[in-house]
Amino acid sequence: MTMPPTLRQALIERRALKIISGLTNFDADRVANVVRAADRGGATFVDIAADPVLVKLAKNLTDLPVCVSAVEPHKFVAAVQAGADLIEIGNFDAFYARGIRFEAAQVLQLTRETRQLLPEIALSVTVPHILAMNEQQELAEELVEAGADIIQTEGGASSRPAHAGTLGLIEKAAPTLAAASEISRAVSVPVLCASGISCVTAPMAIAAGAAGVGVGAAINRLDSEVAMIAGVRSLVEALSTVSSDRIYA
Repeated sequence: MTMPPTLRQALIERRALKIISGLTNFDADRVANVVRAADRGGATFVDIAADPVLVKLAKNLTDLPVCVSAVEPHKFVAAVQAGADLIEIGNFDAFYARGIRFEAAQVLQLTRETRQLLPEIALSVTVPHILAMNEQQELAEELVEAGADIIQTEGGASSRPAHAGTLGLIEKAAPTLAAASEISRAVSVPVLCASGISCVTAPMAIAAGAAGVGVGAAINRLDSEVAMIAGVRSLVEALSTVSSDRIYA
């Protein structure tokens, strides 16, 4: 498995920050804004849709590792040929609103198919939050056996905070934080905590056992590149304030 050295080190130091432009976002201008913001804000790597045109665009804008996301293994091949540094099965949040579910057996099969197509590139796989927690943990273990190098958690996009402000941010991140805590105890590979993460909850993810966080909507929905850069810098600062010592419940 080939993982970019800067990403590997950030995961070891438990400070990795992935900025996500969106699995269904094929707007080149918007993707470019997100990539530049990630680069200038100090993120560790970027995550874009698995499209070779977008990969070439991103590689021309940044030296950060470029991850591509898809749920169809064959799409990874052209993206990797275009220069993608790692691949991600997931960002399932884009599908839940359309009533599309990803069950454990399906995710495991996608992982096996992807590994057959691309046996060497670093592979991250998302564990669907729709599964019960024990099922998430079991699937994570099976995914690692099938060749996953990073496990990603999710859940924030489907949570419904009951409060505003800081309490609401914590409520929104609760599902993915809980998954990160449980899964990181069960697997030996790094866990990336994503979906619903903010500056408030990014340090909590690290304390729960994650090696880094993935942030999408909190950055890519901002209305200007300047605001996006500021948002990325705030996340970097938040991650720098947390100890890498895990908090055990």
